[in-house]
Amino acid sequence: MEHSLPTHWTAISPYEIDHTVRRIGKDWMLICAGDREHANAMTASWGCMGELWNKPVCVGFIRPQRHTYTLTESHDRLSFAFFDEDYRSALRYFGTKSGRDEDKFAATGLTCAYREDGVPYPAQARMVLFCRKLYTDVLRKDAFLDPALLAHYKAEDFHRMYVCEIEEVWVRA
Repeated sequence: MEHSLPTHWTAISPYEIDHTVRRIGKDWMLICAGDREHANAMTASWGCMGELWNKPVCVGFIRPQRHTYTLTESHDRLSFAFFDEDYRSALRYFGTKSGRDEDKFAATGLTCAYREDGVPYPAQARMVLFCRKLYTDVLRKDAFLDPALLAHYKAEDFHRMYVCEIEEVWVRA
């Protein structure tokens, strides 16, 4: 699925993405979901990229109380956006505030843009993965082999995992 790109973007293959562990775990990303009527994004530092079912994939994890969860559940496509270090304070904000209560894009000075098909993404990102959900499931307490990891779930609010096919990657030209 190819889309016409805004002039300041270049398309690359998902196989050209480098430093994925650092990009997600250290640099962080915004997971953006919704449509032209209502979009929201949240900061994520848990996820992964790789190959599954002969497709390039990005896997994201969202807790059920997050506003982005509702939007991700109701849409087939979403975006994963990566930024330069200059945007660290905006990413921190997106990780601590709820889109139910305010427009986080307006509060941080970021712009919510839309691909031709309406998939939202932050216009200031340095790289955006446009993805289609392939598989989803909720992490289960009884499936954890290392019980120490349950410390991340004191309220037993287990993440929903989204395995998404990377359909298109845009990088800032």
